[in-house]
Amino acid sequence: MGLYYYLMSQLPSLMYDQKPPMSSEAFKELASLLLSKKDASLLKYLSLQLNNDVSSTKKTVSTGCSFIDDWRDWEKTLRLNLARYRYLELQNKKSPNDYKNEAQDGDKDTYFFENMETFNIPVLPADAYNTASVVFTQEGSPLDGEILIDKARWNAIDLMAGNEYFDRNNVYAYFLKLLILERRQLFIVEKGFSEYKTIYSQIINSSSNESSEPRGDFYQESQNNKSEMTGDKK
Repeated sequence: MGLYYYLMSQLPSLMYDQKPPMSSEAFKELASLLLSKKDASLLKYLSLQLNNDVSSTKKTVSTGCSFIDDWRDWEKTLRLNLARYRYLELQNKKSPNDYKNEAQDGDKDTYFFENMETFNIPVLPADAYNTASVVFTQEGSPLDGEILIDKARWNAIDLMAGNEYFDRNNVYAYFLKLLILERRQLFIVEKGFSEYKTIYSQIINSSSNESSEPRGDFYQESQNNKSEMTGDKK
């Protein structure tokens, strides 16, 4: 445990709004040198990327680490419920309550909700389930939704990691937070590029409008003067 203490005590604290102080890969390489072989081998299960184990409705296989198992269950609940709401959005953008009411009335177009137990869509942890719901009911851009998701992830990681800051759980938590910060940096780049395209389009449109406007007597006079100076004759 001495090496775990050394590792965590040397790391800068993390906040959601900051730039990542190091890459997740650099941290993973450093942590692998100081963690036990068994604990280091579990780092591969920590990801924000979609994989078959997390996205499947089947029970997640335990890794033997409660923190990682809890994280994977949280992410699974989030992802499956996000998929459920996207399904609803495609179905005429009706709300879950609309479909539940229609299912009670015998509507044949409600197979998904009539077979919720078959699909095994989890509702726990409750904060993961609620996050998916809020994302699809809030007013805002898709980027706002992604930020909301990552902030919910951040809070969930803090709760799962507990107060023993120098144990393996907080090493895993630190790695996940670096992944979130790296993802946030991508949002900033994409937002900046989007704003650049908007400004660029405005400039081009403005320039086009000006060039298409009547140029008036002053423009014609300047052209005549230019012709006289160059000796052009009409």
